[in-house]
Amino acid sequence: MSTLIGTGGAIGAIVLLRLIALMTNLFWYQQFSFAEQSMPGDAGTLHTLAAPVLGSLIIGMMARFGSEKIRGHGIPEAIEAILYSESRMSPKVALLKPLSSAVSIGSGGPFGAEGPIIMTGGAIGSLFAQLFHLSAAERKTLLVAGAAAGMTAIFNAPIAAVLLALEVLLFEWKPRSLIPVVTATVVSWCWRNALLGATAIFPFSLTTPLQPGHIIAAVALGVVTGVMAVMLSKSLYRIEELFHQLPVHWMWWPALGSLIVGAGALIEPRVLGAGYASIQSLLDGSLAFRVICSLLLVKSLVWLVSLGSGTSGGVVAPLLIIGGATGAILAHWLPGYGGMLVMAGMAGTLSGAMRAPLTGTLFAVEVTGHFDLLPMALGAAVASYAVSVLLMPRSIFTERLARRGHHIVQEYATDTLETTKAQQIMSAAPATLPASMLLSDVADVMMDLTAHHHYPVVDAQGVFLAVVSRKDVIHWQLQARATDITLQQLIGDERGLSAIPIPCAVRLPTTSLVKRQVWWW
Repeated sequence: MSTLIGTGGAIGAIVLLRLIALMTNLFWYQQFSFAEQSMPGDAGTLHTLAAPVLGSLIIGMMARFGSEKIRGHGIPEAIEAILYSESRMSPKVALLKPLSSAVSIGSGGPFGAEGPIIMTGGAIGSLFAQLFHLSAAERKTLLVAGAAAGMTAIFNAPIAAVLLALEVLLFEWKPRSLIPVVTATVVSWCWRNALLGATAIFPFSLTTPLQPGHIIAAVALGVVTGVMAVMLSKSLYRIEELFHQLPVHWMWWPALGSLIVGAGALIEPRVLGAGYASIQSLLDGSLAFRVICSLLLVKSLVWLVSLGSGTSGGVVAPLLIIGGATGAILAHWLPGYGGMLVMAGMAGTLSGAMRAPLTGTLFAVEVTGHFDLLPMALGAAVASYAVSVLLMPRSIFTERLARRGHHIVQEYATDTLETTKAQQIMSAAPATLPASMLLSDVADVMMDLTAHHHYPVVDAQGVFLAVVSRKDVIHWQLQARATDITLQQLIGDERGLSAIPIPCAVRLPTTSLVKRQVWWW
């Protein structure tokens, strides 16, 4: 099944790339063509302002009359489906998410294709699992397998895609999920290399070999990008809150946000679209210092406003540009570093924003093809991750879910109950209450703040009869029950039973007063 899902994720990614190319040609060149084109920098003021607005209007209508789940950058929605919807996705999402993202990016939206393809690939896996009536755990595995397959086909980064699945989506590291995800990823990688080529998508040449000083500089850059990641995440959700205060329907918010995109493009045309050419230029060092500063500031602004308005798009490509530009600015004062710090900045920003240091590290290494710079990327990613953890309670993905009332924990930990034996924590001689005790005396015992909340009741031979709790005592008092009767009488009144030993593997029905249930001796 994961082999088929890997094929579906790869095909979905290729279709998405073709749709983006088609929409780019329609919005900017008024021609029906699937040939890849860059956003024109000389389209004219009116055209530059109108194209993003028109695309956003289309997305708003698709979200309102199609599926609201196409809004946003896709990964939080995938996480929510995994954790709270038993990994079920609708066919509408599989169809409308890539189409809406293609319209958004093709009309000039400052996004990448990675978030949408994660949602699309996940929908393919989920629908396939639903078709065969698989369990929730199996649906989750195939959903994540489809997402990782799509990510691999877009960026030719299979290891980073698997790590993204583990650090962000799966919430487990088990053979039952890891093996199918890796299978789908490898299949997608084969399709990607056969249809789109095997080279890294952002290659660059090194001017100097890696040295210890480079790693120190990368760690310092990681601290800077960690702070930036926190600022970007908090700014994004602050802008979202401002949009929620607008007295207009959310369908119109993307169009309003796209006005800022068009205005930003008049200042710096490179902010339009996914910006993969800008990433390559940053790595090659072909941009002037003023252009890099302009790209960093304007890209950050238009991306935050556009994504905060609720349009459809991804976060990875913008974070790569922002982190790469930060590294390029620092590299201007450090001769000989070239694209090394640009790559480190990309790793740091991804790691800090996504709370996924291994994904950020391997992603930056795989898309550039420089595995020899792995220590440098790792230093920047972990430093950024450390700063992000200290300054921000959640990642840019889980913050959205927290605002919907969901608490997400990304850290992996061993379940204590799975590694602890009962004999290590049980009471060898638990405190008990005799069945002959009066209810008034039971109330006195429970009034002690150091008393247990529950006590087993035993007869004269030490045979277990029932369990009495503080809640029971409060209930007796509210009912004004006579307190001069014994626990034995109370058990007989309510159950019509005498003392009966209860096997520890049996749990009997309960009443509001006395509970017969398992009690470990």
